[in-house]
Amino acid sequence: MEEDFGKPQRQSIVGIFVMFIYSIQGYAKAFWPLLVICILKFNEFDKLNVLIGVLIVLAFFSIMGIISYLRYLNFTFYIDHENNEFIITEGILNKTITTIQLYKIQQVNVNQSLIQRLVGVYELVVDTAGSNKKEGSIKAISHALALDLKARLLENESKKALVFHDDITASDEISIEKRSDVEIPFIKISFLSLLKIGITSNYVKSFFVLLAFFISLYDHIKQITGKDVLNDQNIEDYVDRSQIATAFLALFIVFFLTVIVINLVRTIFTYFDYKIARQKGSLLLSYGLLNTKSTIIKPEKVQITSVTQNFFQKKMNVLQLKIKQATGGEKEGNKQLIEIPGCNELEKEGILKLLFKKIPEKGVMLKPNFRKLGFSVFLTIGLPLLGFYFIRDFIMEQLPMSDYLVLLYVIFVGIIQFYIFKNNRLYINNDFIILQSGAWDVTNKIILPSKIQAITTSQLFWHKNINIGSLTLHTAGGNISFQLGNFTAIKQYVNLWLYEMETSDSNWM
Repeated sequence: MEEDFGKPQRQSIVGIFVMFIYSIQGYAKAFWPLLVICILKFNEFDKLNVLIGVLIVLAFFSIMGIISYLRYLNFTFYIDHENNEFIITEGILNKTITTIQLYKIQQVNVNQSLIQRLVGVYELVVDTAGSNKKEGSIKAISHALALDLKARLLENESKKALVFHDDITASDEISIEKRSDVEIPFIKISFLSLLKIGITSNYVKSFFVLLAFFISLYDHIKQITGKDVLNDQNIEDYVDRSQIATAFLALFIVFFLTVIVINLVRTIFTYFDYKIARQKGSLLLSYGLLNTKSTIIKPEKVQITSVTQNFFQKKMNVLQLKIKQATGGEKEGNKQLIEIPGCNELEKEGILKLLFKKIPEKGVMLKPNFRKLGFSVFLTIGLPLLGFYFIRDFIMEQLPMSDYLVLLYVIFVGIIQFYIFKNNRLYINNDFIILQSGAWDVTNKIILPSKIQAITTSQLFWHKNINIGSLTLHTAGGNISFQLGNFTAIKQYVNLWLYEMETSDSNWM
């Protein structure tokens, strides 16, 4: 029996518990250093302070419980069929009414966190293009209700698809709708592929996350104990001076292995049981170990498709796909980036065929002028060396081996800049624009000329004589830029793309 969404209704009653836990989690994240200090100094507190603390915690939990109940009581949602709008009402003292026009809905995702899984409910999230946040979120509804509401909210898309088939009868239309709801198995990312991706990607990101954690931990330990654990005298208490270099090398190896393990665990927990199915001409993605997520990729709304692969991944026949649909800005676009990790070449071709109706091919190649490499080397090597020159004497007193470290830095950064320049290419044909970039992880960003919203070209006056300039293509999913290429060729393609923008009837919204 289908649910009647024409009347305001509330979430599942267990939504009170879900909101309560989420509220506690939010405060715990904000005050966790204070909690750690209280736990470590628990023995120093007298019974009166402990009793007062317990009473404060109980009062806090009681207030959060009341707030969660009021939020549940005041939260309603329904579909206004007369005006074709989805309406959400929420708030305790200040009531907020969110009205979403059905034809503007781009995505409806059904997710489930660990807390929601324990109580058997799901979260439904509504997203439209052109906004920097999620328009509507229902935290606690049953799976059947979530799927039914999702289908109702996306009904407008189904009707659009049927407009192109004028000879379809009413009975045929119903059968098509039923068949389109069936999820046809397409791709399943294996656990082995996730292992390969986990150990061969995101080194830099995981490194800085771990580094930030240790810096924060060190700072809190120093505040609690009042001692600098990294002081030379403290280190020498545990390690002989002659073995300090060996100890730091061992710590570096342990740190590097920890980065790999963290990245591997993050990849498996995030993308476990990754399944891709065809649904109504779109891709339905579902994945997650503790927090499960379900999302839809609509080919007509895809803005930028990125294919990333490094040397090790190429040998293992795995790669990463990243897809951007229309978003409300670059920052939000990074948050809503859809990743498909662990694809092989055949799976990648299958996905690209569904998104673009054909496999994108590289056409005419534009290369950056060698001055791009020179400028990058000046910024990343020249300026740091100039700064080092002025403070070298002071650093040499503290670190006699600094010259060798600087030499290693110059060699390492020089190699990176060379490969960034070598891999930076813009490929153009009648159907696709492909920007290739990266040093170790080589990324190919694919866009359709019809998806371009605006084009920016620029040329510095001292570049006119050598005929080089820069190009930026603006799309609803972000921008792609190509610097210091042949400016005559760039202007010719810009004129062609501007004409295509004016004559295109592409429906990407």
